[in-house]
Formats: sequence, structure tokens, C-alpha cells
Amino acid sequence: MFQRKVNITKIRKDQRSEEIDVVLIESPIDIIVNSEPLVNIICLNKDLKELATGFLYSIGIINCIEDIKAIKIANMEERVYIDLVETINFSSKILDVNPVSRVIDTTCGIPSPWRNLIKEKLKETKATFDLKKQEKISQEVIFSTIIKMQQETKLFRETGGCHGAAIFDMKGNLLTVKEDIGRHNAIDKVIGYLLLKGESFENKILTSTGRLTGDSVLKAVRAQIPIVASLSAAVESGIRLAFSYGITLIGFVRGGTMNIYTHPKRIKI
Repeated sequence: MFQRKVNITKIRKDQRSEEIDVVLIESPIDIIVNSEPLVNIICLNKDLKELATGFLYSIGIINCIEDIKAIKIANMEERVYIDLVETINFSSKILDVNPVSRVIDTTCGIPSPWRNLIKEKLKETKATFDLKKQEKISQEVIFSTIIKMQQETKLFRETGGCHGAAIFDMKGNLLTVKEDIGRHNAIDKVIGYLLLKGESFENKILTSTGRLTGDSVLKAVRAQIPIVASLSAAVESGIRLAFSYGITLIGFVRGGTMNIYTHPKRIKI
């Protein structure tokens, strides 16, 4: 269960009324990898297979869905059990993350130890884009992706209490959309969905309702997604990473306008 009805007192101008509202429920979900507790993520108890898969990919534990031997969702226990294939070197230093950093709540992206793991993985893969070979798309496609994401984020429309993320192809066709209380969780869920489906991240567009922070952009870099767009603003850490790795970062996509922070040549007017 990830939502429930509550009694509220509503005030409209000078009028008071008693009404029923729907609110979302946060759940602390433990991800257990090879029988070892890895992380506790505060999230919606929904799309947990996608969340766990996307998270393991984002921090560099897995590189593809074939690296996972089995996934078991235990909703009543609020746990996800994952067994990796024997060829995966599940580094003990990941398990040395301190107890506080093992909890990822809805107010932040990812704690520093996890962020450092992602950066180490990016150094290994040398993940950058060849901007000269990248496909260009029209501004209309960007506007259409944000509109479609908004139309499909039903929990947000019902409660106003969560974030959404989506992945599209370069023609603006929706591949997946997910919601979560944490904007970073929503991104992990859409990444996890494509991994589970065996879809490539090449020439895709990632959209979000949340701020474009360094943590959000790191996930896009890890997945090699060249274009990231949001309803909200970008912050300096996200802009710096997007510029360094060749990602086109776009914020405030609304009402026929957008702010392109990095590598604007991918977008045709």
C-alpha cells in the first residue's frame, strides 16, 4: 500500500469544509544483495523491481540485466532480495558504507559514498559523448515529452506529493514513466525499467519533474542518456557535470519556453 485517504479541513477564502484527501505513504525499503544488506531507500512501495535494478545500475554494481541472477520482492517485509551472477565482483568496500549513508531519504539525492562509487565507475568506462555524432532533435519533441510525462504522472495529479520521471526515444515516443516521492528514485525506476526490458539507453531522452542536480545528472551520465529535460531548474552541480560529459541539459520546459544550460546545438529551432 502506498497511499491512503485522510480527513482534512479545507479553507477556501473564508469558507471552511471537512473533506477527504489522498496522501502518499513513505516506506523504508531494504535492498539485500547476495544476502548482504546494501541500502535502505525511503520510497513509494511501488515498482520496487525497477527501483532496485536502476539503483544497482546507477551506482555501478551491475552493468546490464544479465548481471542479476534472481530478484525477489517481499512487500510485507519491505525488502528486495537480489542475487548476482558469480562473475560479478561485489566489492566489499561498498558494504563498508557507514550506517547513516546506507539510508537514502526523499530529501536528498545520494549520500557522498554512493556518489563517489558512481564517479569511480565513470572513470573506468570513460563515459563521454561524441557531440559531432549525436542526433539532433526539434524543440517540439522536447515540449511534447514534458507534456506526455505530465499527463502520465497520475499520482502527482491526484496527490501533488510525488515526482515523476520518464524516458522517450528521439521521436518523442514514451517508453516508460514512473513516480516516486523522491525525484532520484523516480529516475532509478525508469532506468531500471529499460534494463529489465533489455532496452538500450542510446539516443534516449530522460525527463523529470524535479530539479536537475548533480545526482540526477550522474544517473543520466551512467546510463549514457544524451538529453535530460525537466519542468524545474538546473543547479550548478548538474550543469557542471552535464557540460563535462556532453549532456544537453534543459530546464523550465513549460509554456513554450525552455532554458538550455549545456550543449544547445542538439536542439533544432
